[in-house]
Amino acid sequence: MAKTQLNVRVDEGTARAARERATARGMSVNRYIEELVRQDTGEAGATFVEAAADFMRQYENVFAEEFGTAREGGVHEPGAPGTAAAGR
Repeated sequence: MAKTQLNVRVDEGTARAARERATARGMSVNRYIEELVRQDTGEAGATFVEAAADFMRQYENVFAEEFGTAREGGVHEPGAPGTAAAGR
């Protein structure tokens, strides 16, 4: 596979962390960052989204009890539990 050079600027703390993590994994900083991007755009990202959706399905009733029924656009109904208007 052909390689393309990509130059990025990060703060020194981020650069230090990237070097340390790469060294701990026995790889170059280039390879470390390449793998992070692959994970973020690949299966790991899809797995996270699926897990988050499953979590929301499992706890939907808990959220509804705590925060009330949301209207379109994510705005809570006035007086719904978990809103400032509920205590009035």
